[in-house]
Amino acid sequence: MSVMVALENAKLKQLLERFVIAVGISLMLGIVLIGEDGREIVGSIVGIIMDPIIMLVGESNFHVMLFIMAAITALYASLIQKYTIDWDLMRSTQERMKSFQKEYREAQLAQNNYMINKLDEQRKEMMSDQMEMSKQQFKPMAYISIISLPLFMWAYYYISEHGSAALTFPFIGEILLTTPIIGPIQYWIFWYFITSLAISQVVRKALDIGGV
Repeated sequence: MSVMVALENAKLKQLLERFVIAVGISLMLGIVLIGEDGREIVGSIVGIIMDPIIMLVGESNFHVMLFIMAAITALYASLIQKYTIDWDLMRSTQERMKSFQKEYREAQLAQNNYMINKLDEQRKEMMSDQMEMSKQQFKPMAYISIISLPLFMWAYYYISEHGSAALTFPFIGEILLTTPIIGPIQYWIFWYFITSLAISQVVRKALDIGGV
């Protein structure tokens, strides 16, 4: 009986996992395909939750809200990666790849055809391990997008309605967050990503993940 229950739980878990991944992939594709109007609709829906928070923070402190968002997504993303990626496999695979590349380069320099042929056979196994690494890295991206992309769409929608939000940057001075840096990339996006990156590094170090 317990075996049947375990099998049913495993099937349910697998079904939920596939559903979540499908939603994540849909969001990743949707942010491009749904267009401006679609992004605004998603942003306005997420605003039901986020607008009261920005009211507490203060509309003039949108950069603080972006910092809070960066902290939430960095923590969420790091936890997802910690528990969905086999970091021991990632480290061992990368070490094997480095060793393989070194041996292959030495065999080529020595023109050792026997060793080259032998290593070519091993390459198939290495490719299989790399595919497994890629699959493990893709799955967290789908999970992470479920939270991060709607938040990002809300920020995009909100800042488009509040173009007066500004922040003082070192060596630049006060500048509107909607000011473009390169192409469509505006300063609010730049601020969001540098804060997210900084917080992510601290969280990943604390959780001891990503050391490959």
